[in-house]
Amino acid sequence: MSETFDYVVVGGGSAGCVVAAQLAADARVRVLLLECGPSADENPETLDADGYKHAFANDAVIWDRFSVPQPNAGKQRLFLGTGRGMGGSGAVNGMVYTRGAREDWDEWPRGWRWDDVRAEFDELEKTLRPHKRAGTKFTEACIASAVATGFWRSEDLNDGNMSQAIGHEWMSYEGQARRNSYVSFVRDNPRANLRVETHARVHTLVLEEGPRVVGLRYEQKGELRSVHARREVVLCAGSLETPKLLMLSGIGPAERLTAVGITPVLDVPEIGQNLQDHPNVTLFYKSQAEVDAYYPQLYSFCRANEATDLPKGQSDTCLVYWPAPSAMKQAAKRMLPGKVLPASLFDTRAKAWLRGAVETALSTKAAENFIAHTYGIVVILGKPKSRGSLWLASDDPRAQAVIDPAYFTHPEDMQTMLAGVRLAQQIAKAPALTEFGNSPLMPGKRATSDKALQKFVEKNVMTTFHFAGTCRMGEDERAPVDLRLRLRGVRGLRVADASITPSTPVSAMNAPSMLIGFRAAQEIARDYADSTSHART
Repeated sequence: MSETFDYVVVGGGSAGCVVAAQLAADARVRVLLLECGPSADENPETLDADGYKHAFANDAVIWDRFSVPQPNAGKQRLFLGTGRGMGGSGAVNGMVYTRGAREDWDEWPRGWRWDDVRAEFDELEKTLRPHKRAGTKFTEACIASAVATGFWRSEDLNDGNMSQAIGHEWMSYEGQARRNSYVSFVRDNPRANLRVETHARVHTLVLEEGPRVVGLRYEQKGELRSVHARREVVLCAGSLETPKLLMLSGIGPAERLTAVGITPVLDVPEIGQNLQDHPNVTLFYKSQAEVDAYYPQLYSFCRANEATDLPKGQSDTCLVYWPAPSAMKQAAKRMLPGKVLPASLFDTRAKAWLRGAVETALSTKAAENFIAHTYGIVVILGKPKSRGSLWLASDDPRAQAVIDPAYFTHPEDMQTMLAGVRLAQQIAKAPALTEFGNSPLMPGKRATSDKALQKFVEKNVMTTFHFAGTCRMGEDERAPVDLRLRLRGVRGLRVADASITPSTPVSAMNAPSMLIGFRAAQEIARDYADSTSHART
């Protein structure tokens, strides 16, 4: 016999925790929040402001996903991991909180543009309490070099004006503690009518004629369980898991579903399409002084490719001034096995051995001194025109979806990336960073031609973990999700995470995901404002 709740929220990440907490503010209803990963207490580094570097190398809180080989990235299988566990990617990221640019929000449909969401961000931040970190000698040198190259110094990168700006990003922390959506909305504001279940892998939605979603089935501790949703199920599993769950439930491209033995319930061709991400590449430099910053807190935004047809004032590139001491060792432990090990050896002792070798090699006094004097300028393609996709490999819920981010399939994306690389090189040569130390490590001094730089990009590109767009929201009927986040053609179901993003902002997705969750809870509450019915125990 299945238990009944008013609302069931799938995914305890940046959006899901906000949705669940806001719905539970109505004491008359019962809310269930299901998270596939572990609780935060099982991995306390996810609660520590400095713990993100250790969390990044912890398989318990990171999905080990990989792309199909990328023809325009050296035919590599690229690591596409995201956070799993309470807080989702917000428990393992660098805590950057970026609302995004006015120009990016104004690309979204009516009701979702900058002037529509500003007040909601203000309300969200009363609970989250993000703020800026103080500058350091390193960040001040970077700012001075960028200003000398044509940027202007912003004291508030969250005011919507990000074009040609450099400044310290807001970050979600307080003292030595991380303040993500889980900590701020769920843990620190407990509600008796909100139940949280971890290690709960959702297998499929339960649908009745209509079709209408009336619940779901999930696996926990080896047992298959079911739960009934009296009002709605809200999917907040992220851009790579939400479309997968829909397809496992028979909602998606009918031809693809039939190919893996799933009977289509509703043919929605765009589910799993429109995948967007921010590919990046890092230019490394050796400094004369120790790099005295310990978080990737300094960002700049600009139009690197003047030939693009983006609207006036809209940035296409983000630069992050990355201190190697913040996480170089942990990043190497996470990323190196996927780069050097074939797929057949990845989930074997070879991965553990390689990580151990990295730990040993980078723990020597010489290595630690090298890292202490190293920094990177990360060049992020902020407005990619390439669009990827994902689809099911099988009808097994435990199987990874087939994911193709399709990096650089649109030729303009590589042009913009190369323009961003050249801009980063120019910034590194400006007086302030020259004085601080700017000896090129990667790419070397000889990498000056477009051909050499493109080879460098193809060999070293990686994800920025900003996946978006796979359940696009729009006014047109082809868009799977409408403006109130309801999945078209299905009652009792909403999607409220980065997958609904029509076009990705030039900045990170964590803050927009929380905003999407906040908006979803408002829309749901509005629909049931006059209802007095609620689930009974």
